[in-house]
Amino acid sequence: MSNEHHARTMLPIPDRPATGLTTYDAKDPETNFPPIEPLLPPKGAPNVLVILLDDVGFGASSAFGGPCQTPTAERLAAGGLRFNRFHTTALCAPTRQALLTGRNHHSVAMGSITETATSAPGQSSVRPNTKAPLPMTLKLNGYSTAQFGKCHEVPVWQTSPMGPFDAWPSGGGGFETFYGFIGGENNQYEPALYDGTTPVEPPATAEEGYHLTEDLTDRAVGWIRQQKALMPDRPFFVYYAPGATHAPHHVAKEWVDKYRGKFSHGWDVQREQTLARQKELGVVPADTELTPRHDVITAWDEMPDELKPVLERQMEVYAGFLEHTDNQVGRLVDALEDLEILDDTIVYYIIGDNGASAEGTMNGAFNEMANFNGMAALETAEFMLSKMDEFGSPTSYNHYSVGWAWAMNSPFQWTKQVASHWGGTRNGTIVHWPNGIEEAGGLRSQFTHVIDVAPTILEAAGLPEPAMVNGVQQAPIEGTSMLYAFNDQAADERHDLQYFEMFGNRGIYHRGWSAVTKHKTPWVMVGGEMPAFDADVWELYDGAGGDFSQARNLATEQPERLAQLQRLWLIEAVRYNVLPLDDRSAERVNPDLAGRPTLIQGDRQLFFPGMGRLSESSVVSIKNKSFSVTAEVEVPEAGARGVIIAQGGRFGGWAVYVTEDSHLKFVYNVLGIHEFSAVATEPLPAGKHQVRMELAYDGGGLAKGGDVSLYHDGTQVGHGRVEATQPMIFSADETTDIGYESGTSVTPDYDLHTSRFTGKLHWVQLDTGADDNDHFIDPEERLRVAMARQ
Repeated sequence: MSNEHHARTMLPIPDRPATGLTTYDAKDPETNFPPIEPLLPPKGAPNVLVILLDDVGFGASSAFGGPCQTPTAERLAAGGLRFNRFHTTALCAPTRQALLTGRNHHSVAMGSITETATSAPGQSSVRPNTKAPLPMTLKLNGYSTAQFGKCHEVPVWQTSPMGPFDAWPSGGGGFETFYGFIGGENNQYEPALYDGTTPVEPPATAEEGYHLTEDLTDRAVGWIRQQKALMPDRPFFVYYAPGATHAPHHVAKEWVDKYRGKFSHGWDVQREQTLARQKELGVVPADTELTPRHDVITAWDEMPDELKPVLERQMEVYAGFLEHTDNQVGRLVDALEDLEILDDTIVYYIIGDNGASAEGTMNGAFNEMANFNGMAALETAEFMLSKMDEFGSPTSYNHYSVGWAWAMNSPFQWTKQVASHWGGTRNGTIVHWPNGIEEAGGLRSQFTHVIDVAPTILEAAGLPEPAMVNGVQQAPIEGTSMLYAFNDQAADERHDLQYFEMFGNRGIYHRGWSAVTKHKTPWVMVGGEMPAFDADVWELYDGAGGDFSQARNLATEQPERLAQLQRLWLIEAVRYNVLPLDDRSAERVNPDLAGRPTLIQGDRQLFFPGMGRLSESSVVSIKNKSFSVTAEVEVPEAGARGVIIAQGGRFGGWAVYVTEDSHLKFVYNVLGIHEFSAVATEPLPAGKHQVRMELAYDGGGLAKGGDVSLYHDGTQVGHGRVEATQPMIFSADETTDIGYESGTSVTPDYDLHTSRFTGKLHWVQLDTGADDNDHFIDPEERLRVAMARQ
């Protein structure tokens, strides 16, 4: 091991002062200091571009036999390698943390998504500082680093604009540049964006042609060009994770219309067509069998005829969305080619962070939040038909049917979240690196996993795995470099043991064999009895014996082998903090029951004007209870208008605001389907006033309605009725804003540009579960509230 190689095991690399004669006068001929040399990786270290798409199944992309055209993926595959046994964790945040650290997802505390984190070591969502991320290692070795797109690895109590930013990409994540969004999904037309840790608004509107994926690509291309213009000798690490094709499936109509009528045969036939194409391409063995449809997935022929046009449109939108995304990846690849650096860039094109998503119910969804709130029944066939032409547009927050997700995972069983079966965890992956891969257009079938990406990049760059980062001793990387297979198709696979687990769905792979058990169905989000873990039925599959798709269950024929693999799963589960298994739903959403911190405590919250981009976890919950909003405002003689406080947006939320004619108004928007309002009978007078809205919740269960009262200075000026409320969540991306509204608007009464309050807003107070018979907050009470926060 060279001295330089050894020195790089401790990061930052310790400075070594120059030795030799120190002169008194710099003009002395004996004065001699070595020139300052910038830190660079070892000579020959390549650029790295990691592309991670979202919610794309193995059988979706045309590069792996699917119906969605992905010419960029095909182009990269023709010049590089397809890996047809590459695996993820079955869910987004765990896959991303595993990718960026080279460790198993429970090992880095990301057993599920951040929103369901618990205090268990494998589930806390807090990455141990003993497992530094790859971009940090690369940055401390002289790489330029940048991320564009989705970051779903920040603990929910750290997602407000105040941080702390340890887990943010440009905070403690090792990326010098970040442009994208924090969370699981985002509106492609009106996203909540961050530039570093600063909230920013999109540079254009949907009406002006804005689309998030295009914006992210513009930023990535611009950054790469500038980096190479200013630092041509310094390699870069770019992580491009656009958030597409996660729901909502948003794309312009011209991309959707390319696929009009191409899915009228339905999902059962689509799976047959996909498998035939996969065999023709050679991305699956010729003897691969199509796995059967499970009873909980409805056959296409059994779906209601009146719904089928909507179901077809859902898949047309998705296909257009994926092709559009691949087109944007193409722009990125073209930029590398134009700069003449494509040959010396390792491009990882990972087509999906898990299997295709079955979170849209059997009928699909115009607004996916309906199912997340247990209110999918509101989206009737009649309603869906009335919205059919809006799917994919800015007025939709759509998802496709479970049936299409299942088909997009062909030829495998199950979908995203089901970590037991390959339908949830196998994702087509392409590696392109002409300077390091001799064979163009090759296929690699060694078992690989997302934790293998980090050690591959380190080996390709000639960098050692760090033993110390920022003064903290590091735990070993758990992945296996894939470099050995790049130029040896017949090489024995080196990653021959891997556990899987997500929400109790679990499996183990060992030397060709897999033992698996499904525990929980992804689209059953509310209700449903969970079986005991020991009651789950395990299956056994022989991949080494030719069962590529897990089609032939050998559990009854080989019970001893099954028992051995079950025991091996348990050993790995203990080793990587998988235990205790946790299949809870509502309990994990509740921070108190889950044992994770919350940013806000108690039943009262005080806001000031200009505060915004507050995620739902950053605001006291008003769901399923009475609540009030009180604000002190100053109204000019000409009157005022605009938002006092708004939470959520077009697809669900509420707002207290002043109308164009200076009337206080409250609107509660249920999933973009029903809107309930109350408006004051008289305008708000000029001067300083206290305005108040009270909702008296009916009680008796979740999602009930309530009576609304409006007040000026403690005097009632209006009333109304909310017939239903959202019990679980307003949005995955919309926020709470004070004195304005970002993102989409709760009501069409105002928009992003007219939402800002034109009077003077002093403060806003949100109270839950408490009655105030005075309907007024006096100065002494305000003082007590303020002092209680000290």
